[in-house]
Amino acid sequence: MKILFDETAIRKRIAEMGREISAYYGGDLVTLVVLANGALIFGADLARAITCPLEWDVVSVASYADDRSSGKLTFRSTPKLDPAGRRILLADEVLDTGITLARLKEWYAERGAAEIKTAVMVEKDRLRAPGAPEHADWTGAELPDLYMVGYGLDSHEKYRNLPYVAELE
Repeated sequence: MKILFDETAIRKRIAEMGREISAYYGGDLVTLVVLANGALIFGADLARAITCPLEWDVVSVASYADDRSSGKLTFRSTPKLDPAGRRILLADEVLDTGITLARLKEWYAERGAAEIKTAVMVEKDRLRAPGAPEHADWTGAELPDLYMVGYGLDSHEKYRNLPYVAELE
């Protein structure tokens, strides 16, 4: 595998993202919603880097089948915290087609979230689906449109535990 985003660079960028996010929210409470399974590692590291008051929630959704985007979003589980009035920060491991973040933003908006921002570890350099966000509010790295694994990214649930992001060859 070819390493695209190494462990040292990931740690440095997450620390920077934590400072940026903390400055944005100031002393306000933020609800960090981590997308399972892929963003659990990123979400945990990001949560430790954020210094403002923080709540944590997890949602499990899928827009991939057989390593390809299906074009639709399926909820495997829903959040436990009521989003009404909350400042939501969605954390995902990758911004690819953008369908997942677009649908989740809609879902949270429909339930009365006060604000919805996004943080992703990797943003792929590619066209997004119609109506999807072109960029996340905070991004770890912008990388080519390759099939990547590591740091939460998987292929058939394997490789998530790698401490770096690599191209799967």
